[in-house]
Amino acid sequence: MRSFEKSIAFLARAEKVIPLGSQTFSKSRTQYPYGVSPYFVTRGQGSRVWDLDGNEYIDFVSSLASITLGYQDPDVTAAVRAQLDDSGVIFSLPHPLETEVAELICEMVPCAERVRFGKNGSDATAGAIRVARAHTGRDRVAVCGYHGWQDWYIGSTARHRGVPQATRELTHAFAYNDLPALGKLLCAHPGEFAAVILEPMNVVEPLPGYLEGVKELAHGHGALLVFDETITGFRYANGGAQAYFGVTPDLATFGKGLANGYPVSAVAGRSDVMKQMEEIFFSFTFGGEALSLAAAKATLLKLQREPVATTLAARGRQAIEGARAVIERNGLADLFSVSGHPTWSFLNMKDGRGASAFEIKTLWMQEILERGILSVGTHNVNYAHSEADIARLVEVYAEVLPFIGRTLDEGRLHAALRCEPLVPLFKVR
Repeated sequence: MRSFEKSIAFLARAEKVIPLGSQTFSKSRTQYPYGVSPYFVTRGQGSRVWDLDGNEYIDFVSSLASITLGYQDPDVTAAVRAQLDDSGVIFSLPHPLETEVAELICEMVPCAERVRFGKNGSDATAGAIRVARAHTGRDRVAVCGYHGWQDWYIGSTARHRGVPQATRELTHAFAYNDLPALGKLLCAHPGEFAAVILEPMNVVEPLPGYLEGVKELAHGHGALLVFDETITGFRYANGGAQAYFGVTPDLATFGKGLANGYPVSAVAGRSDVMKQMEEIFFSFTFGGEALSLAAAKATLLKLQREPVATTLAARGRQAIEGARAVIERNGLADLFSVSGHPTWSFLNMKDGRGASAFEIKTLWMQEILERGILSVGTHNVNYAHSEADIARLVEVYAEVLPFIGRTLDEGRLHAALRCEPLVPLFKVR
């Protein structure tokens, strides 16, 4: 049995100086069952990471989908090292890399005519909404999916503590794949919506004509269409989900896949809309930080040079097909299903057989972590994942999923758990 003694001890130390012991909510103890999980990673290489106790994992979190090529990709590392050794990190004037990376994005992404950089996906989505409000002279925003931590969006979720009520009232959530619901929402506040922003796909595929319909509704009501491609960008296709589905938004935001884990994000879109960036205030001391831009340039060039997107999709299909076969073969469809795009798929867990989905997820995590798989329920594939890595994932599922089914049938879930069950916090997808 794996030991997590060092991780647990270090978590106690970290929580004395860091709320939840982590800078990122999704990496905290709220997402990993206490006592059976690692809480700190010390290094990564390719598709694998090692925790503070020395345990090795095949990583299907891929740093919240920000790793597209693999940890310490040699081309990206070489570009960053060269930039650091030859030129430096940050300067008193823009570095040419800002323009070079913006040109690559404009070359690859259908909607991109001009580009501005931030550091996190939340920077980019907040910037896109400010641009949309400035361009339209309107305040309301319709949202679908997850768009970051800032007030304009998070106020529409259950995690809205600290967000002014006046801000919360300007953001309206709508359900994915439901055009009539979006139409009704836009009609309820005629002439008031600045933007409709959504992840073009997350857990399920868009119905035929859905994304085209969203664009038509948004434009019909005088609002801009914004695709949040923080995850789908440079993962579904080199031009993002907009290229993959053939629907071009007015603005799009990018982040996680842009620089293989280095902190940089982007707002891209039509020139006439992006011209608002000359008037609004969207400005960062580190927005042009050169190491991340060197990483972005190396990442984008590798995407153009090598079959990254097609390889991610092939590995992802192997994972989806393997997981579905395990579920079907063992009669577990009442508990588990698989959905999503091959490069970003989801193992969905349902209430059933006397247990909640979160109790089932806790037991699932306990068992896969013990077997060297790091996941929180998604398969975030990166270019370093081998066919053998995916085969191991499926092999683990073939052990763990039937075990969970038997455990529930025998009423032994709490006896099998070596920890307290996870609890739901807030749902964004």
